[in-house]
Amino acid sequence: MSGPLAWLDPGVERYLLVEDGEQMRDQVTRHWAASVWPGLRFGVGLWILAGAFVFTSWFFWVVLVLSLAVVVNAGWVLAEQFRDRFVVTNQKVYRVHGNLNQLRASMPLTRILDITVDRPVLGRILGYGHFVFESAAQDQGLREIKWVSEIDDRERLIQRVIHEAGLGTGPTTTTGTEDDGT
Repeated sequence: MSGPLAWLDPGVERYLLVEDGEQMRDQVTRHWAASVWPGLRFGVGLWILAGAFVFTSWFFWVVLVLSLAVVVNAGWVLAEQFRDRFVVTNQKVYRVHGNLNQLRASMPLTRILDITVDRPVLGRILGYGHFVFESAAQDQGLREIKWVSEIDDRERLIQRVIHEAGLGTGPTTTTGTEDDGT
């Protein structure tokens, strides 16, 4: 991304350990449903901001300041949600988020003990869910990942990557035909 909105790209590729053979398997942005409430606040704030100009008294300034505060806050939340990325690589999972202060948390695949998938009723209808990662560490920076679209597919991908890394247990299943070279 280039231009004035380039700061919206969190640049998650730069945190890959390419020299160690790390490859990105998936980059997850927040589901669109997470942006509905801030988007509504942004739109209503703009509508009220435009309507503030019909007032000619001190009330104009009150409506102007309040609507500007709503628009700025909602815009900030929307930008924060856009910059929130969850990345699965062949060696670790990590999350990058934040507008001014960028926060990064990662967990090697070897540390993932349990993955819990929370699919609320609305999430089942709209196609999102939340991950809860459990590890041996008591306090970890990568515990909950919310608003993950196609969460079942993403869970299977993480399980597959763990298995391919030789960290999983259980039988291997293959689909399709294999070419034995004859």
